[in-house]
Amino acid sequence: MKIQLRGQSMRLRIDEGELDSLLNGNGLVNVTALGTGVAYEQVLRLGGGDQARLDAAGTNWTLHLPREHVQGYVSRLPCREGLTFTLLADESDALNITFEVDVRDSICVRGMRSGVQKCVADPAQLT
Repeated sequence: MKIQLRGQSMRLRIDEGELDSLLNGNGLVNVTALGTGVAYEQVLRLGGGDQARLDAAGTNWTLHLPREHVQGYVSRLPCREGLTFTLLADESDALNITFEVDVRDSICVRGMRSGVQKCVADPAQLT
């Protein structure tokens, strides 16, 4: 799982193997240890409901994505566009989340489907 944070935006990108694990009920875990006794842990899980939810405590957080939304997205793979969610912590700070399955890995696993070719014709656009 690759996580990018910038301001109030979070992007999570996973590969097909991680997607399979997530769909089978497992959480995806990323831990970054700084070597000073501090570790940051990020967990991605699927949950019920229509909204994404973020549970955070100290240096650890768990993001719950709605299973039905993810399953709908999976039916469109390979696909360059990801799922987007907005979490409102309070009235002023919204967190914009993008969840994606790596399109290159998806093409390797699932093959090319009609309509995707135009999206991935220029490999420079995939990063």
